[in-house]
Amino acid sequence: MDLKQKYIQLLESFNDSVSKESDSLLGQYRKVGIQGLKTNGLPTSSDEQWLYTNLEPIFEYDWNAKTKGMDEKVNLDEVFSCDVPNLDTHVVLLINGHYFKQNNTSDLPSEVLMGGLADFSSTHSDIIKKYLFKAADVNQKMNALNATLAQDGLFLFIPKNVQLEKPIQIINIAYGNEEYFVNQHNLIVVEEGSKAQIAFCDHTLNPTKFFVNQLTEVHLEANAHLEFYNVQNSNADTVQVSSICVNQHRDSNFLSNIVSLHGGTIRNELRVKLLESGASCDVSGVNLTDRKQHVDSHTQIDHLAPHCDSNQLYKGIYDDEGTGAFTGRIVVHPGAQKTTAFQSNKNMLLTSNAKVNTRPQLEIYADDVKCSHGATTGQLDQKAMFYLRARGIEKNEARMLMMYAFANEIVSKIKIEPLAIRIEGLINRRLRGELSRCANCVIQCG
Repeated sequence: MDLKQKYIQLLESFNDSVSKESDSLLGQYRKVGIQGLKTNGLPTSSDEQWLYTNLEPIFEYDWNAKTKGMDEKVNLDEVFSCDVPNLDTHVVLLINGHYFKQNNTSDLPSEVLMGGLADFSSTHSDIIKKYLFKAADVNQKMNALNATLAQDGLFLFIPKNVQLEKPIQIINIAYGNEEYFVNQHNLIVVEEGSKAQIAFCDHTLNPTKFFVNQLTEVHLEANAHLEFYNVQNSNADTVQVSSICVNQHRDSNFLSNIVSLHGGTIRNELRVKLLESGASCDVSGVNLTDRKQHVDSHTQIDHLAPHCDSNQLYKGIYDDEGTGAFTGRIVVHPGAQKTTAFQSNKNMLLTSNAKVNTRPQLEIYADDVKCSHGATTGQLDQKAMFYLRARGIEKNEARMLMMYAFANEIVSKIKIEPLAIRIEGLINRRLRGELSRCANCVIQCG
């Protein structure tokens, strides 16, 4: 039996086991996802979009796709203890793709809706129906799997003219003593004139194999502002496919920053559609890869309206036999005049065995634009090394300082100051080969 047929049977069996949910809005997309798999199949190395990340050996593994989440009671304070000084946030927990029902959201403004996507698809079906799978294409291969297997995720709705004073911190945990295929669908809606900051932290709670397929849809209405920070720090046996799909309307602003500290195989997809005039996005990311870890960043920014701005800056540091890839695509559609779009990918290879593939792409179908794209890959600057050594700095320390300076350009974009300071510290320790988790966090990520 080939992989495609194996997963068709898995998905059909899964769909039958949760058929009682078929009337929910999430359930209505299960058959659509199965049909998408039948039509398009699974990602393969011969697929242009998956040229540098081979998931076939991962799909061959017999993953357990559970029909239920965590039943046992978990104390959030016992599971996670954040050690970021002075970071005051609204904290919520998701376990294996399910919203943790013991979360306390009473400190949020009363008009803000936050909870499990499955529950809100029943209680607020009008909102969910308006936005679900409107930013993400359900027929894309990993999205089709997510549509079929995801039973829950985070739902966040910030109504018109609400500006949250504190960031929302989402602790996203993969947990269990058996191999688990986690599918999670998050839906974030920021209405007109509203503003929010989100810190999304991905962790694994045990050294078990996990396959995490995470889809996040973001909708920004007119003049909405969202900062989305994602810190990925999972064990070396974790495979994570994280897709963020964003729809932006007039004068909205989206800032995204992804820091991949640790993991096995990571694929980060970001797709942004600038739908109306005045929309802007600033997206960035940095990954620190060693041993045989792999990080693949894949972006697409669609300029569909005039007077929109986009900026992309992605960096990677590759040590040992670490590998990576960057595919960044900007499309300036017909009529999108006065577009400003910039893209840059910079990579540092620390050993002869480290490898990275980079493909910056730019398509322009308008004639009044300012656009650029490019990529650089190199090693540590030996002249700079000599400069530091000549001033009495030990070789390993000089090497670390140069790597830290290289990564810090991304960290400097984080506007939550306590979070930025803490991530600086984590990157510092990561580059030194020290423990790859927060000092006081009880989650064993390494």
